[in-house]
Amino acid sequence: MAVKIRLKRMGQKKRPIYRIVVADARAPRDGRNIDEIGTYDPNQEPAEVTVDAEAAKKWIANGAKPTETVARLFKQAGVQ
Repeated sequence: MAVKIRLKRMGQKKRPIYRIVVADARAPRDGRNIDEIGTYDPNQEPAEVTVDAEAAKKWIANGAKPTETVARLFKQAGVQ
């Protein structure tokens, strides 16, 4: 099973908030996830990123691959 760390869209229309989740790569974007490890709110100024660094490192060590956007958010939050 290929596992990805990616964004799951939540919130209202035109005002998205994203959850950073661990999910099967074949699952739909807003479908079932394995674990939730953080949030990203682009509506704040500056954008607010919260990540459980320990959980993120654990999943990466177990073979989960972050998407490009999530990798950028991890770098911004100081994970890795």
